[in-house]
Amino acid sequence: MSDKVLITGPSLAPDAVKLLEDAGLTPVYVPPYSSGDGLLDAVRSADPVGIISRMGRIDATVLDAAPSLRVISKHGVGVDNIDTGEAARRGIPVLVATGANAVSVAEHAIALMLAVAKRLLPLDRSLREGRWEKPGFKGRELAGSTLGLVAFGAIARQTGRFARAFGMEVVAYDPFCPAEAFAEDGVAQIDDLDQLLAMSDVISLHSPLTPDTRNLIDARRLALMKPDAIIVNTARGGLIDEPALAAAVAEGRIAGAGLDTFAQEPPPADHPFWAEPRLVMTPHIGGVTTAANTRVGTEAAQGIIDLLAGRQVPAPRIINRAALAAAVA
Repeated sequence: MSDKVLITGPSLAPDAVKLLEDAGLTPVYVPPYSSGDGLLDAVRSADPVGIISRMGRIDATVLDAAPSLRVISKHGVGVDNIDTGEAARRGIPVLVATGANAVSVAEHAIALMLAVAKRLLPLDRSLREGRWEKPGFKGRELAGSTLGLVAFGAIARQTGRFARAFGMEVVAYDPFCPAEAFAEDGVAQIDDLDQLLAMSDVISLHSPLTPDTRNLIDARRLALMKPDAIIVNTARGGLIDEPALAAAVAEGRIAGAGLDTFAQEPPPADHPFWAEPRLVMTPHIGGVTTAANTRVGTEAAQGIIDLLAGRQVPAPRIINRAALAAAVA
């Protein structure tokens, strides 16, 4: 049997590497965002027993090139770059590192919210260009305003806790989350997404990207938001209709947005976002901190080790467990 674990990225936290090596497994790395023949050649060469998915897409062609593959472990929680259904059809579980990067991503969501609300980037730029824009300036206070969370998983809950420390009211929409989870955090459950968008001063997206959630925030829903509303996305770029968002901000129909993720990463050079100063953008690094990388990496590695050793992996960590059960049936 192969002892290789392919990491679809250039590195893995040292603690995670040690876990793999102590278990007799050999990590093999590929360049970031590898695709096409380059990725397939790396997969064929390694014939891995496990894959830790960081960057790039794992689809049927990749799975065809890995006949020894027994498990895929996501370095995080977003699996839109993995064909989980195809993996299930081949009996391959896909694991996620639930909650391991929640604090880091939640901090980043709050940072984006503050940067947009306080106009930090345009003020910094104008000061560096020799302008002192204090006369006539009116800032914005977030205390007392409403944060609306779209989905209520671990990252959203942590974002809500941080926001409440700022004196914000927190509400959330998640039709798949049990009512007791909202009650535990003291967050009001909103049953209708349109209602949440209309009542919130800041929207923070935390939903996975699925066929049902793609372009979840479209032109119609952007029109429901308050003119001074802010939207923050640290989840997946495909949740937002990007041309519609660019138009809404440019036309002053919402105040701005803080974005860590994009429909295409990196976005193309002619993307309309580049010309808009009311957007604050970062290159999908919300969860990329030393602490989070260690937690996520070790959890991803340990999942592979446990599964290969025949040890039980908690059911919520197996993201395609229903499809696996259906495939067996």
